[in-house]
Amino acid sequence: MKLVGYSDCSRTLLVTAEQMRELDRVATEKYGVPSLLLMENAGKAVANEVLRRIGTHGLRRVIVVAGPGNNGGDGFVAARHLQAALLDVTVFYWGDRASAKGDALTNLELAEKEGIRIDYTRSVKRLSKAANRSDLIIDALLGTGAKGELKPDYADAVRAVNFSGVPVIAVDIPSGLNADTGQVLGPVERFEDVGKAAVKAETTVTFGLAKVGLVTWPGAWYAGDIVVADIGIPEDAFQPRASAARLIRADCATLAGLGRRRNEDAHKGDFGHVAIVAGSVGMTGAATLAAMGALRIGTGLVTVLVPESLNDIMEVKLTEAMTIPVPQGKARAFGMASLDRVLEHVSKWDAAVIGPGFGRDEDTIDFTLNLISKLTRPAIIDADALYAVSRDPGVLRRCRAPLVITPHPGEMATLLGTKADQVQSNRLETARAFAKKHRVTVVLKGAGTVVAEPSGTAYVNTTGSPGMATGGTGDVLSGMIGGLLAQGNEPVRAANAAVYIHGVAGEIAAKKLSEPAMIASDLADCIGDAILEVQREEF
Repeated sequence: MKLVGYSDCSRTLLVTAEQMRELDRVATEKYGVPSLLLMENAGKAVANEVLRRIGTHGLRRVIVVAGPGNNGGDGFVAARHLQAALLDVTVFYWGDRASAKGDALTNLELAEKEGIRIDYTRSVKRLSKAANRSDLIIDALLGTGAKGELKPDYADAVRAVNFSGVPVIAVDIPSGLNADTGQVLGPVERFEDVGKAAVKAETTVTFGLAKVGLVTWPGAWYAGDIVVADIGIPEDAFQPRASAARLIRADCATLAGLGRRRNEDAHKGDFGHVAIVAGSVGMTGAATLAAMGALRIGTGLVTVLVPESLNDIMEVKLTEAMTIPVPQGKARAFGMASLDRVLEHVSKWDAAVIGPGFGRDEDTIDFTLNLISKLTRPAIIDADALYAVSRDPGVLRRCRAPLVITPHPGEMATLLGTKADQVQSNRLETARAFAKKHRVTVVLKGAGTVVAEPSGTAYVNTTGSPGMATGGTGDVLSGMIGGLLAQGNEPVRAANAAVYIHGVAGEIAAKKLSEPAMIASDLADCIGDAILEVQREEF
């Protein structure tokens, strides 16, 4: 997924459908921008994206699938401009002619007057035949206001568009997507239902601001590349308006101090000391990967605290990080016998990463909850430490130190006592609600990682690769966040920078090795390349 076309003011803002409707209303009522002009600009932006492709694809025959609402009105505008550019355009109108009203009706009538071919039959057979013979389809069927399961005739139209195999440009949002959550509106119980669920676009031209559902999954997959078009809403209209979330930008690296040139007389003590409290029998790799993440993100000193019987192993696995053996429980894991020694060290250093490779022994759970309750320095709570927290989520509020938790959807579901698919159904609001309730920064991992802070502000990441779906990449991320905390960053700044760079490192590693061959240590090795790339692409 790629996003382009942001204005200086609004390039990181994400909005819900309701928030966008409010912006449209303000533009019209307060700033005097006619709604008909907003629709004209929107449709013209879609036409311009089609015309941009002509030079490279030789497009001539275009199908517009238009619904009866404003989304369809945008489609009629696009059809007019494309016919004026001498393209062969046909509009399939998926609604009753009498149901069109307002600006959409105005543009339907203009299209009729200009002689554009309009098929009012709502025949799937006719649509499929025309679509299969076209060069490009414009999806203007349903807009951001669509809610609930698709009606059968709309589901059939979506299926016809998807199964044509023709490139699709979606108007504002692919038909069949929830603009607020990115979830599909159609039922997807079997693989063959996917073609009915929502339009799969190659590009989505969205208006004013990007919608949350375009960048959260699975919506991001359906949306393809996203062009954010300026349709004439004054920049001042964006400023006082609340947004659902923001995109994490490339300049997060500079904001977190990674873009600054180090002083000539800099020394390791200038860049923080992070403790990695991690590991148990069979899971020393998690501790190693977290340490590598912290080192590669520029932390001056990294010390790994491990159960004493594992220390010799860790000294072999790690060269640049120090290790400290601590008393262990019966399971050769952290236990209550470890608590005093661990607290002694983490209380004097700048930040801690707690949980990778802990295991779930009852003694380890007791240790984890007691440790969190006594922390005085910023810390990352990850992996099996989150399982311990699920036994007593109130420990997060009792902790006096700033905390960042980094659950994947399954771990978040365990924390909430629900199922992963429930978490995935609205990732943004799930992360935001937990952050506010428990006063922690939440990093809800996965495609489109969400970062939410206790104030309610949330951020969505757009970097990453499917090759990152391998064991250990989350441990690298925890180390990166911990390292940035140790370097003096506030939790949300550390989380945003680490998440963005982590994703870019995953993209680089996947290009070098291929997605199936990539492993977590490959990602860690690419962090330096990722920092350089992020500095180059900074807005």
